[in-house]
Parts: sequence; structure tokens; C-alpha cells
Amino acid sequence: MHGAHGISYEVYSMNHDARMEVEKKRERDYIKSQRMVADLDRKVHS
Repeated sequence: MHGAHGISYEVYSMNHDARMEVEKKRERDYIKSQRMVADLDRKVHS
């Protein structure tokens, strides 16, 4: 947790604002990775 997001699990579990920031970052990273996969897929199949 600390390596990927810069906060400990204890802070993550006790601090709602910190938890929301981590989850927002996870969602942004997920969307970014899905776009990368889609772009790669288009390049492979064109």
C-alpha cells in the first residue's frame, strides 16, 4: 500500500479522505490502462 500510494494501510483504513484519494487514483489508473489496451488492440487489428 505504501509503495504504490504513499500511505500506510492504517491511514487508509482510518482516514476517509485519504481512502477516497487512493480510490480515485486507482480508478484513473484503471481507465488509463484500459485505454492503452484498446489502443494497442486497434493497432494490432488494423
